[in-house]
Amino acid sequence: MKIDSSFGTIDIAISGLSAQDKNISLISSNVANAQTTDNGGGQPYRRIEAIFKTDGDDGIGGVTLNDIAEDQSPFQTVLKPGHPSADENGYVSMPNVNLPIEMMNLAIATKSYQANAAVLKRYQSMVETTLELLK
Repeated sequence: MKIDSSFGTIDIAISGLSAQDKNISLISSNVANAQTTDNGGGQPYRRIEAIFKTDGDDGIGGVTLNDIAEDQSPFQTVLKPGHPSADENGYVSMPNVNLPIEMMNLAIATKSYQANAAVLKRYQSMVETTLELLK
């Protein structure tokens, strides 16, 4: 396993931090719009998710956000006769956001972010120790 740059560890950890930061933002958008019945186009909010890809040809390297995809699962319908978005039978199409799943995804993204931050902290500690030994 060869890393081209002497800062490879830092670059990989920073790319992980950046990717998970964007992922957390997408998850936050899903949670914030879990009850949005009209996204401006007459349709409920559609859940979005991050699609990542690895940097480097051999899979060794950092990670980047490759695309943001809309979840194409069907909308849920809920009986709310007085709601402005209700159809003639009183049903409202609700976003395809499942809050427990979003909370699990948020926990995973947060742990990944923390792991990358821990790598940077340990790398900093190693560099400081090396500089102390060189004095």
